[in-house]
Amino acid sequence: MAFIAATFTAAQAGGLMTNTNYHIAFDRMMARGATFDIDAAYSNPAGTVWGYEGFQLSLNFQKPWQLRNIEHRSNGSYRLYEGVASAPIVPALFATYHKQRFAVSAMLGIVGSGGFVRYDDGVPMFNVVLAGMFAQKGIAPDTYQLDSEMKGKQYIYGGQLNFSYKLTDWLSVAAGARANYYDGYYRGHVTAKGHPLLGTLANLQLDVDQRGWGFTPIISANIHTGALTVAARYEFRTKINVPNKTNELTAELGPKVTALLQQTDPTALATIATSLNQKTAAYQDGAETRYDMPALLAVAVGYEFQPNFRATLEYHFFDDKHAHMANNRQETLKRGTHEFLAGVEGEVNDRWTLSFGVQRTDYGLTDEYQQNTSFACDSYSIGLGAAVKLTDKVRLNAGYFCSIYDDYTKQCLPTREGYAGTETYSRTNHVVGMGVDFKF
Repeated sequence: MAFIAATFTAAQAGGLMTNTNYHIAFDRMMARGATFDIDAAYSNPAGTVWGYEGFQLSLNFQKPWQLRNIEHRSNGSYRLYEGVASAPIVPALFATYHKQRFAVSAMLGIVGSGGFVRYDDGVPMFNVVLAGMFAQKGIAPDTYQLDSEMKGKQYIYGGQLNFSYKLTDWLSVAAGARANYYDGYYRGHVTAKGHPLLGTLANLQLDVDQRGWGFTPIISANIHTGALTVAARYEFRTKINVPNKTNELTAELGPKVTALLQQTDPTALATIATSLNQKTAAYQDGAETRYDMPALLAVAVGYEFQPNFRATLEYHFFDDKHAHMANNRQETLKRGTHEFLAGVEGEVNDRWTLSFGVQRTDYGLTDEYQQNTSFACDSYSIGLGAAVKLTDKVRLNAGYFCSIYDDYTKQCLPTREGYAGTETYSRTNHVVGMGVDFKF
């Protein structure tokens, strides 16, 4: 049984363990690293000293949808495993206070992952391995019923606080920290039963809850002169060590299968028992798993071509290669994640602002990294939307973005996955959001 630490995620923008889409302004423009608006509390903390003087508050709500499918091909056979990832309405709260050369800003949101995923028919790493094991013992697939399901949840909630100061008329700096709370679970079962002679062939059950804390130091700087803004932000690696609360963990062959192997092939029985114990060790009660959030470097350049028209180019580097994951999985990556963003925004009149943005996310993926329960695909994202002033102190934001993913095809190896063939991973992603900004 190969229960492997999974990354169950719904719609997100950012690295393998990090979200960057909190405020609706991101949904509609993407590149927000040089902004002075209230969402600078996350994307450009040092820039808050150039923004509105006084107190601001922003409430944001997003709804994501995502499909995560696996196509398995082996010896001319084909099967599609459909995974549905979802999340309820995802909220985020921003607040800033700016007076003269000082600013304080805060943000609350889901800073990593954020959602549920469910495979109603299980995944190949369970189904194919069991079917292959039974086939080697002469038990044909049509002589038993396979019941399989895999589902999970993963949220990392974050609360961030920043203090900013304008050193000169053109340079500001900020320092802050974010507290991160991990909350997740894994539920799954695979049962092979109904064989006319052997009855239940195998019973695999998993029910594990995981919770843990981590803290992120954050520094940033902003240069603003005339129409030009250059900003940089660095988030240090966040160590999150998560212990298991194991409610159920069963990995066993049926009693008649065990008795048969004991008589005919005790060596095989011992080998299977050892393998099951090794592969379930990580899910024993109290065992700990690492879910580090990687260090992040964000650099942005913004330019105001006209008082009512501006554009931003931005680059993110997520150092996933050095953020510890379960079973040191980060070592299988080629490198960290490169992300390139561009956005434009303009006021069409005194009330309406329109935005458009694009993003390219390029992970350092390998076959060894990709797993049925946790896979990633490089993507292009497109966002657009509008903001409208309801009053001088209240602004409504609406945005939409979608991600277009590159399929990833992996060669499965018996020495690694336990079965041969190919698997193609594919994803779709859509997010809509609305929010309200208040000035006081």
